[in-house]
Amino acid sequence: MAFLIKSMIGNPLSGIGLGGGGDKEEEAAPKDPAKAAGMTREEYEEYQKQVVEEKMERDADFLHKKAERATLRVCLREKYRLPKSEQDDNMIEIAGDDVDVPEELLKMVDEDATEEEGKESIMGQFQNLQNMDMDQLKEKASATVTELKTKAEEKCSVM
Repeated sequence: MAFLIKSMIGNPLSGIGLGGGGDKEEEAAPKDPAKAAGMTREEYEEYQKQVVEEKMERDADFLHKKAERATLRVCLREKYRLPKSEQDDNMIEIAGDDVDVPEELLKMVDEDATEEEGKESIMGQFQNLQNMDMDQLKEKASATVTELKTKAEEKCSVM
Protein backbone atom coordinates (compact mmCIF):
# COMPACT_ATOMS: atom_id res chain seq x y z
CA MET A 1 0.00 0.00 0.00
CA ALA A 2 2.86 2.33 0.77
CA PHE A 3 4.26 1.53 -2.67
CA LEU A 4 1.04 2.69 -4.37
CA ILE A 5 0.93 5.93 -2.44
CA LYS A 6 4.60 6.63 -3.09
CA SER A 7 4.26 5.92 -6.83
CA MET A 8 1.13 8.07 -7.14
CA ILE A 9 2.59 11.02 -5.26
CA GLY A 10 6.20 10.60 -6.35
CA ASN A 11 5.65 10.60 -10.10
CA PRO A 12 3.48 13.73 -10.37
CA LEU A 13 5.87 15.71 -8.21
CA SER A 14 8.91 14.68 -10.24
CA GLY A 15 7.29 16.14 -13.38
CA ILE A 16 6.97 19.56 -11.75
CA GLY A 17 10.72 20.02 -11.73
CA LEU A 18 11.37 20.33 -8.01
CA GLY A 19 14.34 18.05 -8.08
CA GLY A 20 16.71 16.51 -10.56
CA GLY A 21 14.13 14.29 -12.28
CA GLY A 22 15.01 15.46 -15.83
CA ASP A 23 18.73 14.70 -15.57
CA LYS A 24 18.20 10.95 -15.85
CA GLU A 25 16.33 11.31 -19.15
CA GLU A 26 19.09 13.41 -20.69
CA GLU A 27 21.74 10.90 -19.67
CA ALA A 28 19.72 8.01 -21.10
CA ALA A 29 19.55 9.54 -24.62
CA PRO A 30 23.01 9.40 -26.26
CA LYS A 31 24.22 12.64 -27.79
CA ASP A 32 26.33 10.92 -30.43
CA PRO A 33 24.32 9.47 -33.41
CA ALA A 34 27.00 6.78 -33.86
CA LYS A 35 26.28 5.43 -30.39
CA ALA A 36 22.55 5.60 -31.10
CA ALA A 37 23.08 3.44 -34.20
CA GLY A 38 25.26 1.01 -32.26
CA MET A 39 28.44 1.80 -34.21
CA THR A 40 31.77 3.36 -33.53
CA ARG A 41 32.41 6.87 -34.76
CA GLU A 42 34.56 5.66 -37.68
CA GLU A 43 31.99 3.07 -38.77
CA TYR A 44 29.26 5.69 -38.63
CA GLU A 45 31.27 8.13 -40.75
CA GLU A 46 32.01 5.41 -43.32
CA TYR A 47 28.32 4.50 -43.39
CA GLN A 48 27.35 8.13 -43.98
CA LYS A 49 29.87 8.39 -46.85
CA GLN A 50 28.39 5.28 -48.47
CA VAL A 51 24.88 6.67 -48.14
CA VAL A 52 25.91 9.96 -49.76
CA GLU A 53 27.77 8.16 -52.60
CA GLU A 54 24.80 5.87 -53.30
CA LYS A 55 22.47 8.85 -53.39
CA MET A 56 24.74 10.66 -55.83
CA GLU A 57 24.86 7.57 -58.09
CA ARG A 58 21.07 7.22 -58.02
CA ASP A 59 20.64 10.90 -58.83
CA ALA A 60 23.11 10.65 -61.73
CA ASP A 61 21.34 7.56 -63.13
CA PHE A 62 17.97 9.27 -62.80
CA LEU A 63 19.27 12.38 -64.56
CA HIS A 64 20.69 10.23 -67.37
CA LYS A 65 17.36 8.40 -67.83
CA LYS A 66 15.49 11.71 -67.95
CA ALA A 67 17.93 12.98 -70.57
CA GLU A 68 17.43 9.82 -72.65
CA ARG A 69 13.68 10.33 -72.57
CA ALA A 70 14.12 13.99 -73.51
CA THR A 71 16.32 12.97 -76.45
CA LEU A 72 13.66 10.54 -77.65
CA ARG A 73 10.99 13.23 -77.37
CA VAL A 74 13.18 15.59 -79.40
CA CYS A 75 13.55 12.90 -82.10
CA LEU A 76 9.81 12.37 -82.20
CA ARG A 77 9.13 16.10 -82.33
CA GLU A 78 11.50 16.43 -85.29
CA LYS A 79 9.91 13.45 -87.01
CA TYR A 80 6.36 14.75 -86.68
CA ARG A 81 7.37 18.40 -87.10
CA LEU A 82 6.09 19.43 -83.68
CA PRO A 83 7.31 22.55 -81.86
CA LYS A 84 10.45 22.15 -79.77
CA SER A 85 10.35 22.04 -75.99
CA GLU A 86 12.74 24.14 -73.95
CA GLN A 87 12.50 21.71 -71.04
CA ASP A 88 13.81 18.85 -73.17
CA ASP A 89 16.65 20.99 -74.51
CA ASN A 90 17.59 22.06 -71.00
CA MET A 91 17.51 18.47 -69.74
CA ILE A 92 19.83 17.34 -72.53
CA GLU A 93 22.22 20.23 -71.83
CA ILE A 94 22.32 19.43 -68.12
CA ALA A 95 23.10 15.76 -68.76
CA GLY A 96 25.82 16.53 -71.29
CA ASP A 97 26.56 15.30 -74.79
CA ASP A 98 26.94 11.62 -73.90
CA VAL A 99 23.18 11.01 -73.90
CA ASP A 100 21.92 8.56 -76.48
CA VAL A 101 18.50 7.13 -76.99
CA PRO A 102 18.35 3.43 -76.04
CA GLU A 103 18.63 1.13 -79.05
CA GLU A 104 15.31 -0.59 -78.37
CA LEU A 105 13.47 2.73 -78.51
CA LEU A 106 15.27 3.77 -81.69
CA LYS A 107 14.29 0.47 -83.33
CA MET A 108 10.67 1.05 -82.39
CA VAL A 109 10.72 4.58 -83.81
CA ASP A 110 12.41 3.41 -87.02
CA GLU A 111 9.88 0.59 -87.46
CA ASP A 112 7.02 3.04 -87.07
CA ALA A 113 8.64 5.37 -89.58
CA THR A 114 9.04 2.66 -92.22
CA GLU A 115 5.44 1.52 -91.71
CA GLU A 116 4.15 5.06 -92.14
CA GLU A 117 6.29 5.64 -95.23
CA GLY A 118 4.91 2.43 -96.73
CA LYS A 119 1.34 3.52 -96.06
CA GLU A 120 1.91 6.96 -97.56
CA SER A 121 3.47 5.73 -100.79
CA ILE A 122 1.45 4.95 -103.93
CA MET A 123 2.29 1.27 -103.66
CA GLY A 124 0.97 1.26 -100.12
CA GLN A 125 -2.29 2.76 -101.35
CA PHE A 126 -2.57 0.10 -104.05
CA GLN A 127 -2.06 -2.61 -101.44
CA ASN A 128 -4.84 -1.09 -99.38
CA LEU A 129 -7.11 -1.21 -102.43
CA GLN A 130 -6.32 -4.88 -102.95
CA ASN A 131 -7.25 -5.64 -99.37
CA MET A 132 -10.66 -3.96 -99.69
CA ASP A 133 -13.78 -5.98 -100.33
CA MET A 134 -15.36 -4.61 -103.52
CA ASP A 135 -18.76 -6.15 -102.86
CA GLN A 136 -18.93 -4.44 -99.52
CA LEU A 137 -17.97 -1.11 -101.13
CA LYS A 138 -20.73 -1.50 -103.76
CA GLU A 139 -23.29 -2.25 -101.06
CA LYS A 140 -22.26 0.81 -99.04
CA ALA A 141 -22.37 3.04 -102.12
CA SER A 142 -25.82 1.81 -103.17
CA ALA A 143 -27.11 2.19 -99.60
CA THR A 144 -25.96 5.80 -99.41
CA VAL A 145 -27.47 6.58 -102.83
CA THR A 146 -30.86 5.13 -101.84
CA GLU A 147 -30.68 6.96 -98.52
CA LEU A 148 -30.03 10.26 -100.31
CA LYS A 149 -32.94 9.60 -102.67
CA THR A 150 -35.35 8.92 -99.82
CA LYS A 151 -34.26 12.07 -97.98
CA ALA A 152 -34.64 14.12 -101.15
CA GLU A 153 -38.13 12.70 -101.76
CA GLU A 154 -39.15 13.55 -98.19
CA LYS A 155 -38.01 17.14 -98.54
CA CYS A 156 -39.13 17.79 -102.09
CA SER A 157 -42.85 17.77 -102.81
CA VAL A 158 -42.39 17.50 -106.61
CA MET A 159 -40.61 14.14 -106.48
